[in-house]
Amino acid sequence: MVSTPSTPARLRVAVAGASGYAGGEFLRLAAQHPSLEIGALTAHANAGSRLGALQPHLRSLADRVLAPTTAEALAGHDVVVLGLPHGASGEIAAQLPDDVLVLDLGADHRLASAADWRAYYGSEHAGTWPYGLPELVVADGGTQRDRLVGARRIAVPGCNVTAVTLGLQPGVAAGLLDPTDLVAVLANGFSGAGKALKPHLLAAEGLGAASPYAVGGTHRHIPEITQNLRTAGAHAVTISFTPTLVPMSRGILATATARFAPGRHADADELRAVWEAAYAHEPFVELLPAGQWPSTAATIGSNTALVQVALDEAAGRVVTVTAIDNLVKGTAGQAVQAMNVALGLPETAGLVTEGVAP
Repeated sequence: MVSTPSTPARLRVAVAGASGYAGGEFLRLAAQHPSLEIGALTAHANAGSRLGALQPHLRSLADRVLAPTTAEALAGHDVVVLGLPHGASGEIAAQLPDDVLVLDLGADHRLASAADWRAYYGSEHAGTWPYGLPELVVADGGTQRDRLVGARRIAVPGCNVTAVTLGLQPGVAAGLLDPTDLVAVLANGFSGAGKALKPHLLAAEGLGAASPYAVGGTHRHIPEITQNLRTAGAHAVTISFTPTLVPMSRGILATATARFAPGRHADADELRAVWEAAYAHEPFVELLPAGQWPSTAATIGSNTALVQVALDEAAGRVVTVTAIDNLVKGTAGQAVQAMNVALGLPETAGLVTEGVAP
């Protein structure tokens, strides 16, 4: 496309793992992004297939044929999106030029601690990239978006991590909450588990059932949550984290609670004031009116995080509830948002805040 002063050049984007949920969601958003042109689409086991056979909702790309995922197939693009299994991104990314913006939708580059990576993922750490949660509060001032400007490697956060972090971080950053006594229980849609064919993910097993998983401190998102809350100002973090699969295809509803920090207290109005100040200027995070509770249904298809905070005076705990679409604000939309910041595009380009209902 020839650029003119009124028509800026479009950026070519390649997507590895285009047959998966995360890759497909990025393509859905990219197809409507005013600055993107979709280039190579790759896959592993599904290489050679038409995209329309695997992502039938992506009608404008239905006739595209998936190439094998190689560095050669991804070369020659301005942006490369890696929607690959955990542990698979590092090798491919290392072969891509430094001036290409690479967005890793997997976990390979999120953690700063190699020891945490080895403990939770069981392999060698691929390295740490700038963290792609623009709204993350940074204790020494500002937000993570300041660190994303001009970045050419971005680690897109985990979906559960996003929901829990956005719920708790205002109180942690303000020194109001005790970060050593956190509890988070999540209701998760099945798409968060990916497309792999596993018996417990079949409709016959999942419909009509709610099933916890990764119980007892084993979930891989725990070190990422603690890392974020330390970035927001916590000196030490202890969290009991329990996700639960519920019979919905998309969405996360995260209920996270904390006690007040020693010597601190606030009434309900003072709590709201802290959360309101944290998110007053954020285009994709909204504190709901008092008494209105987040619902995953209200976020479907949008890059919106809906947040509520309340005081359980009898239990002595602050309660936060956050709803997101795990495939949008939890993954692909977050990637688009971070990409926009890195490239100097309007942060909201290609993204919507309205959900789909009913």
